[in-house]
Amino acid sequence: MPKAIKKIGVLTSGGDAPGMNAAIRSVVRTCAYHNIECIGIYRGYQGMIEGDFKEMGPRSVNNIVNKGGTILKSARSKEFMTAEGRQKAHQHLINSNIDALVVIGGDGTFTGAEIFNNEFDYPVMGIPGTIDNDIFGTSHTLGYDTALNTVVEVIDKIRDTASSHNRLFFVEVMGRDAGHIALNAGIGAGAEEILIPEEDLGLERLLESLQKSKASGKSSSIVVVSEGDKIGKNVFELKDYVEENLPEYDVRVSVLGHMQRGGAPSCFDRVLASRLGVKAVESLLEGKSNFMVGLLSDKVALTPLEQAIKGKSEIDKELLRVSEIMTT
Repeated sequence: MPKAIKKIGVLTSGGDAPGMNAAIRSVVRTCAYHNIECIGIYRGYQGMIEGDFKEMGPRSVNNIVNKGGTILKSARSKEFMTAEGRQKAHQHLINSNIDALVVIGGDGTFTGAEIFNNEFDYPVMGIPGTIDNDIFGTSHTLGYDTALNTVVEVIDKIRDTASSHNRLFFVEVMGRDAGHIALNAGIGAGAEEILIPEEDLGLERLLESLQKSKASGKSSSIVVVSEGDKIGKNVFELKDYVEENLPEYDVRVSVLGHMQRGGAPSCFDRVLASRLGVKAVESLLEGKSNFMVGLLSDKVALTPLEQAIKGKSEIDKELLRVSEIMTT
């Protein structure tokens, strides 16, 4: 029989994302609801190695559901990548009588949790928190919806300037390995072209598309570029190439950067975080371990951590077709 769980630790790791605080709140209050102690672990796995723990109760998470970032802080830990570092972390958990972990983060966070589980047979449960939405086993990761809304709002503002000056804007958004933000925000903001890692448009086709837009009477254009797009080395190289080959275009570049990670989480992300936090804690109490909680067909479901890490989050082919039609 698995050991009864009386105390659960929660940490955030990797890049921050709107909704992480709402997930921390959900974990803490679900623990309180089930009369389980909850311990906040500061600075991710590095804090676990150093024993940077603090007891958390329902009132300690007041007024954080609306805040971006993470009150538990986040840090990448090279030491946790070593067996010695993980041994230190495990010893601190044992010394503090922490029986299980809820980890909030992306694939790096989940990889660390899975290795930790395999080495010490220690109960772990993952909650996906990354604006890139690139985790297998969930239709939405925490922060993704908020990031989309942020990007669309900014592109709307950029379009005002583009229209006023008859300019072409390349707007770079986050998405090193996945184009979810670029594709969805591009459609939502009415972009004339969308460049993502999953689809290699090619420089010549890009030029053809821009020429077609100009010929159809469009005096300004927005091209949304995922940072992982493979057409050029970077968005500035794309700008130079277009200016060289289409001198009639006045081209500007806007790199949105880390503003996409900040800000108050959307209602969708707050509700999602609350649902995933409840499921994570209750799954641990049911004796389950080494899973990620995610959203599939609008139902909260469990996916083995190994699958969540190794599986590939696919781009929506139907959205690609919609995008093509909308840029006509």
